[in-house]
Amino acid sequence: MTATNEKNKIRYAVVGLGWFAQEAALPAFTNTDNSELVALVSDDATKLKEISQKYGIQHTYSYEEYEDCLTSGEIDAVYIALPNHLHREYTVRAANQAIHVLCEKPMAVTDEECEAMIKAAKDNGVKLMIAYRLHLEPANLEAVEIVRSQQIGEARVFNSVFTQQVEGGNIRLRNVTGGGTIYDIGIYCINAARYLFQDEPTEVFAVAASKGEQRFSEVEEMASVILRFPHERLATFTCSFGAAKVSTYQVVGTKGDLKVESAYTWHGELKHYLTIDGKTQERTFEQHDQLAAEFKYFSDCILQDKDPEPSGIEGLNDVCIIQAIYQSIETGQPVPVQTRDRSQRPTSDQTVKRPANEDQPELIRAAAPSGNS
Repeated sequence: MTATNEKNKIRYAVVGLGWFAQEAALPAFTNTDNSELVALVSDDATKLKEISQKYGIQHTYSYEEYEDCLTSGEIDAVYIALPNHLHREYTVRAANQAIHVLCEKPMAVTDEECEAMIKAAKDNGVKLMIAYRLHLEPANLEAVEIVRSQQIGEARVFNSVFTQQVEGGNIRLRNVTGGGTIYDIGIYCINAARYLFQDEPTEVFAVAASKGEQRFSEVEEMASVILRFPHERLATFTCSFGAAKVSTYQVVGTKGDLKVESAYTWHGELKHYLTIDGKTQERTFEQHDQLAAEFKYFSDCILQDKDPEPSGIEGLNDVCIIQAIYQSIETGQPVPVQTRDRSQRPTSDQTVKRPANEDQPELIRAAAPSGNS
């Protein structure tokens, strides 16, 4: 049984204090009733000092002291917001000390790393959740219901564009850390196609393009991907680190279509444009705190001993698909995809809403990928 404090809250250490952790995750803890931020782990002494003062956190650790953090008795769970290539190591080490793990996506860089993470969690009886915040988000879960209930007829086509400008020198542009457009933002398009079609792709075909700018010397500037799904359904998407900010998808069925604008955003409004038999209805979903919803959901899973729906298998399947996409880019050929069976899918039953957090934290030695948040 998890040792929690007298308020019955799950106590978290946040591991890695980059832009997203500072801007989105840290302020979210005050917006939950069952989660508490008690420790920070980073190699940046300035971040540790200033952020711990801001949030009144007593316990701070360097990466070398991570084991001390895990065995301190002060924490029940870690939220891992490290570069992708470190996810496996820090997840396995936490699991081995019986600490629950909420790990940012992509789960890891290879399927072998994902398998090691799943095994460590299972062997030690801890919860492992991959941070697919949109699996709890009202607009995306309502889109799932619209497609499932066949309001647009039989879903045949998924199409998505997810693009942004990423400044040179950003960690997302480094190959060694598991960066690149598909790992970082293409994963959202892959995951959306999977939850909207409620299925796994069987084959991928992909191409990458780059104008040869210095900032894209290690990773592709952009990629276009076709995913073939069972029952002859097709999903396509294009993602880019060198284009204006767009985040949208469209599902087209035999009777109508649904467009979702700013589909993948972690803050701000989301919009639905549902067209059936030529008539369009518009619906706005108000901004809310998606990270608070995520912490609340994971803490509930721990407290109630439930398995999180965005599981290790969910993370593994996306990574298997991403590896096949890169293989297709390299070979110029379609590549079959091997995924694990997935019985659980996100539905509107797991919607979690938390009020929007208006806090705009001052970033300490961190910058948004585009230079502005």
